[in-house]
This record gives sequence, C-alpha cells and structure tokens, in this order.
Amino acid sequence: MSTPPVFMYHSISPSTQPDPHRLRVSPARLDRHLRLLRRLGLRGVPLSELLRAADRGEARGLVGLTFDDGYTDYLEHALPVLQRHGMTSTLYVVAGRLGGSNQWDDGPRLDLIDADQVRAVAAAGHEVGSHTMTHPRLAGADPDVLAAEIGGSRQVLTDVLQAEVASFCYPYGEFDAAAADAVQAAGYDSGCVIGDYSPGDRFTLPRCYISPRDTAGHLVARIVRHTARLRLH
Repeated sequence: MSTPPVFMYHSISPSTQPDPHRLRVSPARLDRHLRLLRRLGLRGVPLSELLRAADRGEARGLVGLTFDDGYTDYLEHALPVLQRHGMTSTLYVVAGRLGGSNQWDDGPRLDLIDADQVRAVAAAGHEVGSHTMTHPRLAGADPDVLAAEIGGSRQVLTDVLQAEVASFCYPYGEFDAAAADAVQAAGYDSGCVIGDYSPGDRFTLPRCYISPRDTAGHLVARIVRHTARLRLH
C-alpha cells in the first residue's frame, strides 16, 4: 500500500535518566521535527486520517505521527508541541496496563496513562489506537493469545472511549501472517509495524522509527528513504 511516511515516537520527555532502549525524544527535539515538517509543507495527522486521505487520493502534504505505549509524558510534553504546530497524532495504548507502568521493559519504569487520560487524548482531537493488552510479542503466538491481546484490547478501549477503535500497532513491530489476520478479524481498519515493507498492506503498514538523536536532516533522509522503498515494493 502506497502511503506517505508515518513517524514512530515513544516517550517525549526532557528527562536525563538512562534510556537503554532509545525511546525518549526531548520536547525541544520534537518541536524541531514538527517545525521542519511545516517548512516542508507537511502536516502531521493520525494514522486513520492519513489512510482515509490516501483512500481518496488526497494524502499529498500529509504525514502520519504515532506515539507508542501510552506514556503519561505524551500528555505533559507531546500534546503542547503538537498543538503549537497544529498537528494531531495517534497514541497507541497498552489497554491492559492503563494507569500502570511499562512492565514489559527491563529499563526505567515509566508511567502509563489511565482511562480518564485516554478520554482526554481523544477529546483533544487525537486518535487512540490499540497496542495489545500486555505488550507481548505476537509472532508465533497461539490463536487464543492473539484473540485476547488483539481483540480484547480493542474491546477495552472501545468501552473506555465509547467509540470505535480503528488502529492497531504490533509490539516491537513483530508480526506474522496469523497476527495480521487476527488484527483484521478483530475489526481494526489498520495495523502498523516498524520498518518492514513486506507485505506492506493495510494491516502491516511500515513506519519510520525516530531515535532520541534524530535531527531535521535525519527526518528528511527518512522521508526520502520511505519514498524509495515504496518504489521498490
């Protein structure tokens, strides 16, 4: 599927604590990234909005902005930057860990948003998507695990938001055909991975990982690389 680039962020924070998994981008750096997009004539939007525009042939000038895991620093540090630049995004939430922390990581503990904060994100005009119930690796998982993690998380978030949840994100970007089929069967409209362009359909959409040290030049390079890889596939 041919879509504009989708950028993948995680934690947005000025913290200087250890970041062994390279997930933390500072608010100042995010601001520089969005400023660059504006200079290039691009606007960041949620994944579902991007796909609807692509379906209509109207995605020119748009890029996708996504934030994985649902850290509370999204509300404190990412939202103000996004609002300043008139952009919106998708926040992928681990539905079974609302109000908890990133227990799946062996790095620093980071707080996750709770149900009220999920609703606040949606009320601010941003999309809430599912990142499973507990953040497991889905490739090779048993069918009952896929159903619980993928379908169960959609139901939890639908109950919280009282609205349909269209977008899914595979933890660690890992998937196989059974996982992709389970995402579609659960009623999602899309599923996104990381840098894998094969098969690259609506339920395995590639994204560009953004590292803590990525400069404006890195973003330009990622946009160029994305376009080149789409042509190859």
